[in-house]
Amino acid sequence: MSLPDSNQISETDRLASFIREHSRLIVLTGAGCSTESGIPEYRDDDGNWKHRQPMQFAEFVNDEDKRRRYWAQSFAGWHRISNAKPNAAHHAIAELERCGYVSCVITQNVDNLHTAAGSQNVIDLHGVLQRIRCLDCNTKDSRYAYQSRLQDCNPDWSASITAFAPDGDARISVDDVRSFDVPGCLNCGGIVKPDVVFFGEPVPELRVRRAKRFLRQSAALLVVGSSMMVFSGYRFARMASEAGLPIAIVNRGTTRADDLATHKLTANCAELLSQTLSRLAA
Repeated sequence: MSLPDSNQISETDRLASFIREHSRLIVLTGAGCSTESGIPEYRDDDGNWKHRQPMQFAEFVNDEDKRRRYWAQSFAGWHRISNAKPNAAHHAIAELERCGYVSCVITQNVDNLHTAAGSQNVIDLHGVLQRIRCLDCNTKDSRYAYQSRLQDCNPDWSASITAFAPDGDARISVDDVRSFDVPGCLNCGGIVKPDVVFFGEPVPELRVRRAKRFLRQSAALLVVGSSMMVFSGYRFARMASEAGLPIAIVNRGTTRADDLATHKLTANCAELLSQTLSRLAA
């Protein structure tokens, strides 16, 4: 009996077969994994920027006005990220880990939603917004506590939000920013920054080494919701390809690693992963 043509096999069946055949998966996720949770993604389906490019690390460190603008926007938009809940994609990935299909999740997202969904072995490649860090003394603290300090320093401040952007930022007018007061580190008075990797800032080497170690021990790579247009994520697809590992990509649009993929599935991440999980359980 001949096998059905690949065009006649549903994407759910294709992904379920991929997971069954390569049950020691490492999963790499990007912004597309969190859009169903109400967090905007950076790029459109063609890989182009949907918003103005995020602040660069050097700008944040060296320009007090731009740093003030960042914190004002972040303060205004924090409720969006802090109230976000895991969606079906996060829950499906956590369940795949519990079932023994997934050994590790490497995420480019900073929303902490994989951990909130129950994934145990998560490498937050770019950090998490729920923490802050002093650039001078390296003291870390809760972002929730820092949000309260921002509120205390700006009791009468308010802004007109025109849009929300990735990573919890809100778009507000320049006039709203000028009066915003940004408190320094409680320990030394230094510059406080979210404990995340900004554009132009290197990913901590220990995280990269740990992720590479898991990838070397894996049977395949599953990419979910990442265009991989930035090297921090693309490197893992390239490494998997060089090692001869199968690569399945679930993404609504174009990715930088499409030519490396053995399976490319153009679909909504939450819907496809939920359907695939049901198929695997059947």
